[in-house]
Amino acid sequence: MGKDIAIYVRSCEVCQRVGKPQDQVKAPLQPLLIIEVPFQRVAVDILGPFPKKTPRGKQYVLTFVDFATRWPEAVALGNTRANTVCLALTDIFARVGWPSDILTDSGSNFLAGTMEKLWETHGVNHLVATPYHHQTNGLVERFNGTLGAMIRKFINEFSNNWDLVLQQLLFAYRAVPHPSLGFSPFELVYGHEVKGPLQLVKQQWEGFTPSPGTNILDFVSNLQSTLRHSLALARENLKDAQEEQKAWYDRHARERSFKVGDQVMVLKAQQAHKMEASWEGPFTVQECLEAVNYLIAFPTSTLKPKVYHVNSLKPFYSRDLKVCQFTAQGEDDAEWPE
Repeated sequence: MGKDIAIYVRSCEVCQRVGKPQDQVKAPLQPLLIIEVPFQRVAVDILGPFPKKTPRGKQYVLTFVDFATRWPEAVALGNTRANTVCLALTDIFARVGWPSDILTDSGSNFLAGTMEKLWETHGVNHLVATPYHHQTNGLVERFNGTLGAMIRKFINEFSNNWDLVLQQLLFAYRAVPHPSLGFSPFELVYGHEVKGPLQLVKQQWEGFTPSPGTNILDFVSNLQSTLRHSLALARENLKDAQEEQKAWYDRHARERSFKVGDQVMVLKAQQAHKMEASWEGPFTVQECLEAVNYLIAFPTSTLKPKVYHVNSLKPFYSRDLKVCQFTAQGEDDAEWPE
């Protein structure tokens, strides 16, 4: 009887809708693929809009991060239309080369026909991050947080001309060693430390003397050797960092999976107010795409099936148990038949 009561309580549909977003247990962390070739896979996103346009009409930033070296790029934009984003990306790739894979979110500007034609023309495989799961594109999301904080600080201390100093902000980011790689993005791309204000002061203190020139063949050979050694060390450091991060994340995680045809509740990405239910459904699992991604169908809606991460899903428990209601017999009620 206790089991039946537990099943009955768990299958309350209203309770399943208004439950907390943390009702489901997180799935184990899926580390990002370690990319060995610089600019082979890149991540792109849009930062903004900022509250006020600059005098030149800029209110957004197109952000770009390389998976192998963590090298960032950023372009100030006046709008986020597909044509504008397309031109900005073309300028970036003219400097660093066209990637094999590019990861974006599911924004309409990245899924427009103009962008798809650009990828097809240059042999780029377009990867789309799982909606409402920022960890999928976490590399560029973290960079957005850092760059956004730098821009806000500049605006509050100086002026709204942040688009004029955007490249200087990038310089500062590129010169700092990445905690997971152990090297700065500049070192991994160019093979030596960047010459900045601190390096100039250090050279003055140490009485720096320029080294005699070397021939071009020795220079190229030394540069290639340095880059290979640095990238190999960076890969090892990144692998160690990922293992540590996964061990910490997985302490309270467990494997969760669904089968095709299962009924699930979907976590709402946003709530209009605090009293709104956190979950909606039930909906049906139409396809298992990967270890943690599922295509969810909406049978009673005209919406197209959408991809959700397992952390945005929880099982739906239907109520099949029939419950009879019993009431006490009143004084005026007829007697029970014998």
